Amino acid sequence: MVRTKVSWDATSVKGLRRHMRLTQDQLAEALGVRQQTVSEWETSLHAPRGASARLLTLVAEQADFAYEASAQQSDEESPQSGEETQRPDGKHGR
Repeated sequence: MVRTKVSWDATSVKGLRRHMRLTQDQLAEALGVRQQTVSEWETSLHAPRGASARLLTLVAEQADFAYEASAQQSDEESPQSGEETQRPDGKHGR
């Protein structure tokens, strides 16, 4: 079975948490991270990566959450590669 790499964004993380009817604290405990980490994911301060992203994908599959559609939708709304964007900290970047 080949798994594709899913890019988790704030909308997808929050959508999964709400789909599962969990608080940030409850999701954090289930994933083995701090509540602050979940909050940072949901506000785009940081994005889940590595083991956290893989774990979110497994949890989403078990919860029958359509994470691929959510991630794809956010990709379609994001700026094209190379376009300058404004980061959450107010600075500009690519």
